[in-house]
Amino acid sequence: MGVTALILDIDNTMTTHDNPAPLDGLFDWLDSMRENGIKMMIVSNNHVPRVTPFAELLGLDFIPEGAKPLPVGYEKAAAKLGVPKNEICTIGDQLFTDILGAKLFGIKSILVPPIEPEKTLFFRIKRAAEKPFLPKEYL
Repeated sequence: MGVTALILDIDNTMTTHDNPAPLDGLFDWLDSMRENGIKMMIVSNNHVPRVTPFAELLGLDFIPEGAKPLPVGYEKAAAKLGVPKNEICTIGDQLFTDILGAKLFGIKSILVPPIEPEKTLFFRIKRAAEKPFLPKEYL
């Protein structure tokens, strides 16, 4: 894919919602990315108190309150990463925030299945709205 940098989401991508502990195997995966020269940082719609300790635990720079799907968080991340847009890819679990934001900014994206179903009504509605647009293997 020609990717040299990744923009990562937190909740339901690297851990479950509001969980301070990363998913099993995440540290190994991050080490593998680093060993292969891939720059990484977090862009999250969460606030500083949620993002800061998680990002510090992983040793990653971050943009809190990234306003996804607006491109502003991705734009800030690209500037910090110092990598051309055509070499950046985002990884996230939400079609209408992570993936749409990447598309609006003009970067590659990888949609991953959420780690677990969300419990709040807001997220259940968002997931239902995503269904018609998801590949069959996600359903």
